[in-house]
Amino acid sequence: MPFAEHPNPETHPDAKRFTAFARVRTPQAGRTLAHWAAGLGLLVLLAGFLPWTQNIRSTGKLTTLRPQDRPQTVPSTIGGRLKTWRVREGQLVRKGDTLAEIVEIKEKYFDPELLARTSEQLEAKVAGLRENTAKTRALGSQQDALRLGLGASLAKARNKVRQADLKVRSDRAELVAAQADFAIATSQQERQEFLYKQGLKSLTELEQRRLKFQESAAKLQAVRNKLAASRQDSLSARIELLSLDAEYADKLAKSESDRRSATGYQFDTEGQISKMRNELANLRIRAGFYFITAPQTGYVVRALKEGEGEIVKEGEDLVTLMPANPRLAAELYVKPMDIPLLRVGRRVRLQFDGWPALVFSGWPGSSFGTFGGVVQVIDNIDSQGQYRILVTQEPGTEVWPAPLRVGSGVYGWALLDDVPVWYELWRQINGFPPNYVGDVTAYPAGQPEGGKGAKVAKTDGYGGEE
Repeated sequence: MPFAEHPNPETHPDAKRFTAFARVRTPQAGRTLAHWAAGLGLLVLLAGFLPWTQNIRSTGKLTTLRPQDRPQTVPSTIGGRLKTWRVREGQLVRKGDTLAEIVEIKEKYFDPELLARTSEQLEAKVAGLRENTAKTRALGSQQDALRLGLGASLAKARNKVRQADLKVRSDRAELVAAQADFAIATSQQERQEFLYKQGLKSLTELEQRRLKFQESAAKLQAVRNKLAASRQDSLSARIELLSLDAEYADKLAKSESDRRSATGYQFDTEGQISKMRNELANLRIRAGFYFITAPQTGYVVRALKEGEGEIVKEGEDLVTLMPANPRLAAELYVKPMDIPLLRVGRRVRLQFDGWPALVFSGWPGSSFGTFGGVVQVIDNIDSQGQYRILVTQEPGTEVWPAPLRVGSGVYGWALLDDVPVWYELWRQINGFPPNYVGDVTAYPAGQPEGGKGAKVAKTDGYGGEE
């Protein structure tokens, strides 16, 4: 067979006779490299069809889900001088334990018997109020008596007026009788004078008639005087009746003025008593602020005032307290373009600082040292260009490490849709966002960590149920 037509020129019987052919044949290393390249290419092609879990990466730190579990500062409610510390840093304290003691620096509170003396002042004011109340009642009784006296005096004065009127009538009738008698006496005297001139009557009889005439004239004048006196008495009785109203009106007005003054003093005293009671209550409450107590069980982290004898201002922080047994949560920050892909209840894988881990973000099942979490809270407003989410431990998964502390770093991967590797590469090259995934099952916010059998709830993406 000709050399050129042989299927494998290297195995041709005459191949060894040609040195040029030995120089141009394919080297063994090249063939091996080609085989490896073909194998790797096939492996990469096959890997392109492997499943890849899309995720949203974020970083943050550990915090707590409940605000009362976060580190807090304990302030001094009142100003004073730091007398002594009752705790040390790092010490576990129970709720109500005394952390520090302060003493007063305001001179108005220096008196050690201030509470007792204020109580005595309050009791004296209350006693004065009782006496003033009794005075007000007495003035009211006095007014009632004056009104009764006015009625009796008016009845008496009216009766006196009626008596005076009757006496005037009687004297007027007596005057009419006296006038008639005087007229008769005058007529008789004139006739007696005429008869005497005729010599029919003696001088003695004439003088007797003249005497009777004078008596009649005197009687008439007396009756006239008596009638004038009766009229004056009637007028005086009427004037006295009119003056009674003015007299008693003045007395009643004065009594009413005294009563209203007493009532005004009573109201003023009641206001002072209320103010003193308020002051006494404030003093008793203030006495309880001399001891700074722990608002909840926790650890003393740091004393913000050093030494004893330092001046503490009102509301100034004294110590930092970390609550014991907080419910931890990962505080992560997500870009605005990724926030529409998240929902409350979305699963998250977490890596904590200081905890060894081997992470394959696309294959969470193959990662080592990561822990499960679930999105519990998504903020409705951004924080410096990013949105904050809170992630708690996923129920039914591995428990988060006990040595974790609030404030340590954490890395998170929010797990989304499963896609082929080639699709994920194509998405990353084109800068497309991950696939949108609809509503997911949410764990109830009140379920304890690690709980099983959680009720499935459909959420609206803002922490509430639809």
